[in-house]
Amino acid sequence: MLYWLSSLSEGGDVFNLFRYITFRAGAAFFTALIFGFLFGRPLIDLLRRKQKRGQPIREDGPETHFAKAGTPTMGGLLILSAMIVSTLLWARLDNPYIWIVLFVTCAYGLIGFADDYAKVSRQNTRGLSSRMRLALGFLIAGFAGMMAAMVHPEPLAWKLAVPLFKDVLLNLGWFFVPFSMIVIVGAANSVNLTDGLDGLAVMPVMIAAAALGIIAYAVGRIDFTEYLGVHYVPGSGEILVFCAALIGGGLGFLWYNAPPAAVFMGDTGSLALGGALGAIAVVTKHEIVLAIVGGLFVVEALSVIIQVLYFKRTGKRVFLMAPIHHHFEKKGWSEPQIVIRFWIISLILALIGLATLKLR
Repeated sequence: MLYWLSSLSEGGDVFNLFRYITFRAGAAFFTALIFGFLFGRPLIDLLRRKQKRGQPIREDGPETHFAKAGTPTMGGLLILSAMIVSTLLWARLDNPYIWIVLFVTCAYGLIGFADDYAKVSRQNTRGLSSRMRLALGFLIAGFAGMMAAMVHPEPLAWKLAVPLFKDVLLNLGWFFVPFSMIVIVGAANSVNLTDGLDGLAVMPVMIAAAALGIIAYAVGRIDFTEYLGVHYVPGSGEILVFCAALIGGGLGFLWYNAPPAAVFMGDTGSLALGGALGAIAVVTKHEIVLAIVGGLFVVEALSVIIQVLYFKRTGKRVFLMAPIHHHFEKKGWSEPQIVIRFWIISLILALIGLATLKLR
């Protein structure tokens, strides 16, 4: 919205700063961060009054989680509000990629909100049916994938870029849409599965968003793409503003979610943030790199899939409990140990994902 101030510039004045994505990304970060600090406590107090008994705790979960009974959920509203307001203020609103990512984020946030509301109102851990969540998620992702393919430049439309190879583009045709659906839905649900300990999901999401924001900025500049040997996606650099807003909003939330959490993110936040990461990967043509940058989420999801399939086949368990962070809880790791070590792993994976920009 504030980008229009750049039209007042005659060069060399303060309004000229609004032309630069990096300046607006920095402003978006601080706007979202301040928003989180200002409205975090009032929102938590409101959620506590409305929810009374807070998020229900799984009876078959780790025993240490029963001490968290009464903690309100839907804290993802703080991240989403800060992120959306900041993005609308600082991003170019004539950029279609911004609207695709915002659409996925908001739509998945609504699914998560409905799921959280069902859990809190019924005071059990069952929210919306998994079939309904997946159906809505695939519908939203399918529309986003179609829009992305339509706004991508002709050389990239309907194609999949392969990391580590300069000129490899796989023409998926109409299969690009279901492929995009798998990427976005998979990312959303993987982050959702990771959100099981205080601060466990939000920091890896921010780390992944930082990596994807750098990638978006790089592939949105033709001089960078020529140097790095990656595919040029004109206009994608604007996604950096969204990623910066996400990081700012995430830090504002983490201030209250650090152990012991004053509020849980809930599905409202985890589904929306995961969907956002998937959508960013689709519009920047880095879907495969997302599996590296967000490798922690992939491992969390795989641990659940492996556990379910193996148990159905043999009646035995591979992990003491899935997702895998609960396995380490059962082995005696403290919550801060798990959270910080998973953060470190996320950072390492993000750096490996960024390295694919140059390894061509």
